[in-house]
Amino acid sequence: MLSDLLEGLSEGDSPAFLFSSTESAHSLDSEFPDLTRWTLGPENAVEAELPAGKSPVFILFDGRHNPVDQIEGFKSWLSDRGAEVARVLCVVNCQLAEANPKLFAWYEANIFYSDVVLLNRRDGVSNKWMGDFRAKFEDKFYPCLFEFVKEGKVKNPALVLAPVARRMSHVFDEQEWVVDDEEDTEEDSEDGDEVAMKPEEDYYMERRNGGRRVHEIPNIADFLPKPPAPGA
Repeated sequence: MLSDLLEGLSEGDSPAFLFSSTESAHSLDSEFPDLTRWTLGPENAVEAELPAGKSPVFILFDGRHNPVDQIEGFKSWLSDRGAEVARVLCVVNCQLAEANPKLFAWYEANIFYSDVVLLNRRDGVSNKWMGDFRAKFEDKFYPCLFEFVKEGKVKNPALVLAPVARRMSHVFDEQEWVVDDEEDTEEDSEDGDEVAMKPEEDYYMERRNGGRRVHEIPNIADFLPKPPAPGA
């Protein structure tokens, strides 16, 4: 699918690719020039080199790891390098999601950060399930674009890659500030005192005092076949 998306690039683009170090080697790897690997270290610190002189850079997440941790890591990593996020894509395995209703919360978190949602592996999936899945986001006025994948092909790669932000999350945008309800009081505002402000907390990144997320999501690895052992 990623190889297919390259057809949507403009003349003069010089792409590079960052794949997770946990991603197994694939026969199609040779189709991606300047392919390097990234690693998620302690405290979600991304260890990788940003390819110099390349644009766009495609970053492939680890599909078995918590997406919120990876987004948190790449938020700091990209910011430190002055790089901007043009597009966030989410691929939905519809067969897996239909068979495991508990996974909806995992996909919901991914789609919260996504500009485009690619609905893949739809063979045998009921039209009612497809309609209900999309409706849950449309009813909440999610601005992301839903596109069908047919036989592994993306219908309109240029549209999918168009750098238009359609994601719910503002985590990759300029920091926004909100009123700190714990510090500010109605009396302070009436007296003309300065209103206390705090950085806006991303919905899925908010943590409790003990460090755990306020809004936790399922572990996707629990719903996937075990990966082959190294060297197997």
